[in-house]
Order: sequence, then structure tokens, then C-alpha cells
Amino acid sequence: MKRELITSIEVNAPASIVWRVLTDFDNYPKWNPFIRSISGAAKQDTRLKVYIQPPGGSGMTFHPVVLVAELEQELRWLGRLFVPGLFDGEHRFIIESLSENSVRFVHSEAFSGLLLPLLWRSLDTQTRQGFEEMNRALKVQAEQLLNEY
Repeated sequence: MKRELITSIEVNAPASIVWRVLTDFDNYPKWNPFIRSISGAAKQDTRLKVYIQPPGGSGMTFHPVVLVAELEQELRWLGRLFVPGLFDGEHRFIIESLSENSVRFVHSEAFSGLLLPLLWRSLDTQTRQGFEEMNRALKVQAEQLLNEY
């Protein structure tokens, strides 16, 4: 069984600025209401340490592996709960250029595993809300950064 959450937002900033905000993990605690911290590098085959806290939910730390880190286009990682197949999540951030100074930021995650039926309700509510809050906060950060130039 697989389920996917997909959210998106238009950002009035070029892909380079959105990518800079997305991959500046050191600043996540200052602006990101959902992914409270990340340590590691946005580089393929590296392991990250990610702490998320969905709105109204408990915080959780996990250690995903970066699958894709394509400059100014996509960051994707795979996280697992304990063992493969129990509960897996492939998290994706895609930056689609709409014009020179505008992008669509797509924030999604494909979930699978034995625990998915038990967890889907909270994923579809709290986690979706967390994605949307992060999207709005990223938009503010990127547009403010663009205005500083």
C-alpha cells in the first residue's frame, strides 16, 4: 500500500534563491515551523539527521539517506522507521521554474509500509498542515532574501 501527500506554492524568487533557503540547514530553526532542524549535507548518498514536529503532533528524529540533490531543482531523501517495509517515506522538494523570478515549490512525500494504514489519518492532517506551513515560511524567506539583493 502506498499513499502520497502533495503540496505546492508559488514563490516569487528565482530557483537559485529557493534552493539556497531549502539547503541552508543551519537556518532551519529560525524559520521552519515543520522541519525544526537538519544536520548533514544536501548531497546524494549522505545521511541526514532530521527533526520534524507536525502541528499538534509529537516531534520525531530520523536519519534519512539523500537520494537526489540536483542543484536548484530537486532534493529527495528516503527515511525509514526501524526496518525497510515497516514505514518508509520518500520526501521530495521540487523547484519548478515558472519564469526568471518565479517558481513552483512542490513539497511531497510518498509513504509505504505495514504501519501506513494506522498512521495515514495523522499524516493526511497534521503532516499535510506541516508541509503547508513550511511552504509558506519558505516563500517568505526566499522572497525576503531576494529583496535584500
